[in-house]
Amino acid sequence: MDRISGLSDELLVKILLLVPTKVAVTTSILSKRWEYLWMWLPKLEFRNIDCSEPECKRLQCFLNSNLPVHRAPVIESFRLDLCCSRFKPENIRMWVVKAVSHCLRELEIVYESDTAKPIVLPSNLYTCKSLVVLKLRGGIFLDVPRMVSLPSLKTLKLISVIYLKDETLQRLLSNCPILEDLLVELGERDTTRKLTIVVPSLQRLSLDLAYDHYHIDGFMLLTPALKYFKLWDHNCDAHYCLIESTMPFLVEAHLDVEIHELNSLIGSLTSVKRLSICSQTIFDEGFVFNQLEHLEVCVCSMLSPNQLVQLLNASSNLKRLDISLMDEHESSGMDDWNEPTTVPECILSSLQSFSWSKYTGEPHERDVVVYILKHARHLKTATIKSSQSDVPKLEMLKELALSSRASTTCQLVFE
Repeated sequence: MDRISGLSDELLVKILLLVPTKVAVTTSILSKRWEYLWMWLPKLEFRNIDCSEPECKRLQCFLNSNLPVHRAPVIESFRLDLCCSRFKPENIRMWVVKAVSHCLRELEIVYESDTAKPIVLPSNLYTCKSLVVLKLRGGIFLDVPRMVSLPSLKTLKLISVIYLKDETLQRLLSNCPILEDLLVELGERDTTRKLTIVVPSLQRLSLDLAYDHYHIDGFMLLTPALKYFKLWDHNCDAHYCLIESTMPFLVEAHLDVEIHELNSLIGSLTSVKRLSICSQTIFDEGFVFNQLEHLEVCVCSMLSPNQLVQLLNASSNLKRLDISLMDEHESSGMDDWNEPTTVPECILSSLQSFSWSKYTGEPHERDVVVYILKHARHLKTATIKSSQSDVPKLEMLKELALSSRASTTCQLVFE
């Protein structure tokens, strides 16, 4: 202990950053030298794992007493993970005010509460010039004031928060001039009917719309600089999807949707290099994905052979094709395969890698695999993954191994 105590305060604070904040605070009992050392920590994280009333009260009293006298001139990150509604919203509000006054750079609040006790964030948060990352989840009421200025904010994640009005989110976004990463997940307590996201600087967007318990009229996007896009939309009501610009810089897109009209969405994604899609709806012909190199399609929603062929015909430079079952999806089978009269250009000239996950060996699946092996001249690997018993696996492997292959160098792998 004497050797450690001989180190400089600056070095000791760096050592304390390696342990949880709760552990760092306990070092205050070691000696006079350590009593206030933790108060210089630039990163603070408080988790309320035990939701008992005494534990919540202890944490609340500790923060009320110590946060106002915290000594670090800059708080790089302040995280609150509060698992219940025993905490008073006004106290949480005060803690945020104090953190912001220390040139706060990252704020994360997870607050599980009933609807009667949502947090209303303090107005000084919306004018915090130093804030780079803001993550909010749960019972947080987003009432954005007229005066908003977040000139440094690059990452914004809003999960199941409550918006005052339909315009609340866009008011916030319009005052984040360099925002790059946005995640919006609408929750069952939300009343937003029209979602508008207009952010010229945005590079990553994840938009998650809820299932049947949530109703929305539609959403509009204007994000021309986007590089990554993820949309999960299984909303039960028919609603509009309006994309106001193309996305020429798009590298990766993930679509898990039940939208009835896909044309506006697909039309904005034609420059994408990697596309993952699960949709029963077939978009109109005429779209061309001339940059697409990696395509993943999901078989859970009765992927039709026509839909697959249409995607392949639109992707003349495709190098990798994956047929899979997306996370938390269940297979409902594929329609019978009718071999197309012409072979898609990508199968003949560019396809190098092909895989099928959750392969069952049913005739319609087997016919698709045999067709690709028969025509893919430049195929290097074909990977078939199955959860069937060992005997069917061997039978399926023999059946596919004996099928003709256009590529003499293609390696067939069965997992």
